Amino acid sequence: MLARPSAALSLVLLAVGSVALATGTPGRAQAEPQRTVLVQPPQAAAPETARPLVRTAMPRRALARLPRLAGLIAQGQAVRIVAFGSSSTEGSGASSAATTYPAQLQRDLTARLDAMGAAHSAVTVLNRGKGGDDSEAMARRLERDVLADKPDLVIWQTGSNDPMSGVSVERFTELTRAGILAMRATGADVVLMDQQWCKKLSTTDGAEAYGAALHAIATELNVPVIRRNALMRAWAAQGLLTPTQMIGPDGLHMTDAGYDRLARAATAQLLANAGLPPDAGSQN
Repeated sequence: MLARPSAALSLVLLAVGSVALATGTPGRAQAEPQRTVLVQPPQAAAPETARPLVRTAMPRRALARLPRLAGLIAQGQAVRIVAFGSSSTEGSGASSAATTYPAQLQRDLTARLDAMGAAHSAVTVLNRGKGGDDSEAMARRLERDVLADKPDLVIWQTGSNDPMSGVSVERFTELTRAGILAMRATGADVVLMDQQWCKKLSTTDGAEAYGAALHAIATELNVPVIRRNALMRAWAAQGLLTPTQMIGPDGLHMTDAGYDRLARAATAQLLANAGLPPDAGSQN
């Protein structure tokens, strides 16, 4: 297992990272051209209705390596993941705790690694979602609910509640950047997850600005993003799920079917981010 810095050293690293960002010392990642990968939708029950291969564009940034995750998989070490976020992570709209995206991610990632013959002790995904949380609320519990768990990887779903709770885009940006630096200072890899595609956010003034801010931070800090909004639009366009099959009657929270698709897409991206063969991460 890779050594982790102490809490005091983490704070020093965070401060150094903040100063470096302010002074522009490190080279910031530039937006890169899109990379096209093949995505094979699930086969229909009858052979005659099988769908052809569908090409889905995945930004090259989304394929950025996750060095800690890659190292643990290569060494056959246990992997601890914290799923951090709001109601989408907690599982509002799911029929049970077992059908939330973090629970399904743990099962899917374990199964995929087993199928690939990867030697690993265990994959644990801790659900640290809390319904209604915006970036201010998540910042207050970052130490207790994320850093204290000493994760190898954090998947941070954020930006959905801020436009509804009144947190400014500037404050959201500040807190998200600081949170990423604090997580990385412990040695953890970080992946962001953007907003869901839903009626509630589509009719909330300015909501899209928070999604744009999240992607701008990801580009600045070279953080992979699970592009949930684009994925959901693609599922609908490909006829895999209708909007009402993905989002429940409240117009905001995902359903079991939506969380299932999200977990599979997250599994595929994490494996691609860890540098495993393309066919290990081709399903969404």
